[in-house]
Amino acid sequence: MFQKAVSEGGLAVVTGAASGVGLASAIRFAEAGLGVILADLPGDRLDAAAGTVRDVARADAVVRAVPTDVADTEQVNALADKAFEAGPVAVLMNNAGIDLPTGAWTQMDNWTRVMDVNFYGVLRGVQAFTQRMIDAGRPAVIVNTGSKQGITTPPGNPGYNASKAAVKVLSEQLAHELREAGAPISVHLFVPGFTYTGITAKYFKDKPASAWTAEQTVDHFIERMAAGDFYILCPDNDVDSTRDRRRAQWAIGDIIENRPPLSRWHKDWKAAFADFEKAGKA
Repeated sequence: MFQKAVSEGGLAVVTGAASGVGLASAIRFAEAGLGVILADLPGDRLDAAAGTVRDVARADAVVRAVPTDVADTEQVNALADKAFEAGPVAVLMNNAGIDLPTGAWTQMDNWTRVMDVNFYGVLRGVQAFTQRMIDAGRPAVIVNTGSKQGITTPPGNPGYNASKAAVKVLSEQLAHELREAGAPISVHLFVPGFTYTGITAKYFKDKPASAWTAEQTVDHFIERMAAGDFYILCPDNDVDSTRDRRRAQWAIGDIIENRPPLSRWHKDWKAAFADFEKAGKA
């Protein structure tokens, strides 16, 4: 569906577009011939990102920065209005996200903010754009950015994990409902691997050898989206696709085998997980 959407032209709307995989995606969409609406918090970074995208876009393409806080429903609705006024929407990429520390029974304010941006921000985008994309009756794609932390839910930041697990569920439901409705719109869950972006740069001064660049991650994502994949788990220089699948398989095994939750990190199950992961490399 992505190739059909691109071939018919129109706009790509990308939230969280001022940096990282959002900006890298905006650039790739512009290079593919689409106009681009870049949405992010207002400021110099967003303006600079729009300039970067404009440099690679077709001369007649729409490239516009629209300051938007995805935690604000009115602002997301206004983003949709401005996008559809500028042209048909071929790609909606709900990508904006934040990472704040949380504990299971602490830091409620951070929980609220993370869920408001990472999950409700995606939901607001879906609610604001989808019906109008259906009504347009043209091929289109919706991309929601998830996380491996929303699939294997490692200990350490339950708020972020919960927000990305919710994005996964929403994306699955959206894909099903659009399929059942016969809409020419495909949905894709974009799951970056270890990627060196503004979020990870807070913890690493320089790009770790195991991390991919935002451009590498986006190129893999677009390749797999063009192939029709819904679940797009991106590898990196440390974790390949086989290892990703084994980790996801082990995580669902906690339910199937009634193991302790997060058994991968449980002292009584660590050795069993290590053997399981090693067996996948054979």
